[in-house]
Amino acid sequence: MNAERRCFDADCESAQVAIGRRLVRACDDQALIFLRGDLGAGKTTLTRGVLRGLGYDGAVKSPTYTLIEPYALPAGRVNHLDLYRVGDPGELEYLGLRELLEEPAITIIEWPERGEGWLPRPDLDIAISHTSIGRRLCIVATTARGGEILAMLADDLQ
Repeated sequence: MNAERRCFDADCESAQVAIGRRLVRACDDQALIFLRGDLGAGKTTLTRGVLRGLGYDGAVKSPTYTLIEPYALPAGRVNHLDLYRVGDPGELEYLGLRELLEEPAITIIEWPERGEGWLPRPDLDIAISHTSIGRRLCIVATTARGGEILAMLADDLQ
């Protein structure tokens, strides 16, 4: 599959949350999503949008210290992971991540490069960067399912 790439601009935090809300509508109940970006780029903000799109209105914090924050919601399950503190990809096996990835869920992984070589290919690989007016989200679909999700998202954002 040729990887499809689309970029979207968010001029404020609420616009980034809105993209997350729209993203989850395209995912149904299962997707593997990688989030890349510097500290403070808005990876957790996008995840908050995904959770808001599923009806969750509680606090959403980066799981930097817990590594995994699971959300069991009536509309589906979301697993939010932050691998920033992982020193070696082999550590992921001890966290039970293999079993977690087999569950039907939307799994969002921040700092996926820390699990390189161990993690499966994501449906979507999202790079978030700072711009002069806010954030730019560049999304690459790396699977056929990811291509479907990205096409639906792009249609929704037009």
